[in-house]
Amino acid sequence: REGHIPLPPYMQREDCAEDRDRYQTVVARNPGAVAAPTAGPHFTSELLAMLSEKGIETVFLTLHTGLGTFQPVRVERVEDHLIHSERYTLPAETAAAIKRTKAAGGRVVAVGTTSARTVEQCAGISGEVLSGEGDADIFIYPGYGFKVVDALITNFHLPESTLLMLVSAFAGTELVLDAYKEAVSRGFRFYSYGDAMFIY
Repeated sequence: REGHIPLPPYMQREDCAEDRDRYQTVVARNPGAVAAPTAGPHFTSELLAMLSEKGIETVFLTLHTGLGTFQPVRVERVEDHLIHSERYTLPAETAAAIKRTKAAGGRVVAVGTTSARTVEQCAGISGEVLSGEGDADIFIYPGYGFKVVDALITNFHLPESTLLMLVSAFAGTELVLDAYKEAVSRGFRFYSYGDAMFIY
């Protein structure tokens, strides 16, 4: 009602009624974000059902993506960048599922940088994820040691963005740069409605 859907430039059109339905995840429940998490729309109800049939547990959290997520880093030293904060809720059942998965030797796969950021924000010094609500203000960039996330599904992000820095922290800058070169050479789509990659 108050703005428009942040479609990527390759769409070459303004948002329309169809976008207002499609630019959403099938798991969204709580209004508050300014943009849909770009990795989330890859998941359909059918895909989630298939994962469940294979014994893959899916749990949820809420992170209200804010306008700051689109702000590029414009300082010489990454440490000097003031990261935006975003409101989150991590339910007790999500924290318990992560704890069970880790105890059983399983992997925690974050769908999107927003999920990864929230889970890492909620990890105590020991790495145990605590449920609750708050403001995610953790800035994850190369050099950060992930405590919880073992694998990441994410779209291709803009250069100089905090999202790309999180992905580089997870996978290593050189590997990410190589993946981006490959994506560009193959004509992959970036941003919303774009292609995703699975990093483990």
